[in-house]
Amino acid sequence: MTSAPGPVDQPHPAPGAVHTAPADSGTAPGGFNSGDTGPGGFGPGGSGPDGFGSGGSGPEGWPTTPPGGYQAPEPDRLTRFVLRLYERSPRWAVPLAALGCVAVGMSYALLSNPTYADPDAAPTCLLKLTTGLDCPGCGGTRALWYVLHGDLPAAARHHFLFVFALPFLAYLFVAWAGNQAFGWRLPELRISSKVIGGFLAAWLAFSVLRNLPWAPFTSLYV
Repeated sequence: MTSAPGPVDQPHPAPGAVHTAPADSGTAPGGFNSGDTGPGGFGPGGSGPDGFGSGGSGPEGWPTTPPGGYQAPEPDRLTRFVLRLYERSPRWAVPLAALGCVAVGMSYALLSNPTYADPDAAPTCLLKLTTGLDCPGCGGTRALWYVLHGDLPAAARHHFLFVFALPFLAYLFVAWAGNQAFGWRLPELRISSKVIGGFLAAWLAFSVLRNLPWAPFTSLYV
């Protein structure tokens, strides 16, 4: 009587050896087939948490993100016209247009003579018309009128900060316009963010102090 053959001993890998599955087994590392899902129901190429795929795709059935990303929208006709006009215009056209805007403002100040205008004359400051308070820009047009007539003390009386900032603004404009139109390289006026913040803080304080009803602040009211 012969006994049934016993189980055949399986060869054990040597210590330190790495066991690899056959190439045609279709099994991914971890014992999951390439089409199966892994722990938690997520497969190597399947969907991730909440049904979203690991490759950047949306929920099942949703269109995936294009490999090259989204294309920028085409500019409209007006934008294309402005860009084409800017590219074809000479380099001095933009500074000339800016100079024209400055000239219009100066001409308005000279022709309107705001020093003799009534407080409610159009155009007027709505804040001062409704509340009687000076806004941060009140007196600027009159200060410009006095500057154009060479009366700096009267200009500073109406808006001191405008008169103080005017030389810096004029130099910045000349440096920019000269560079754009003729390629001039004037010394650059470097203004740090702290200086700009300090100027804005001083402007705010000036706007408050000029409305206080006590001397000597009443001399700042225009």
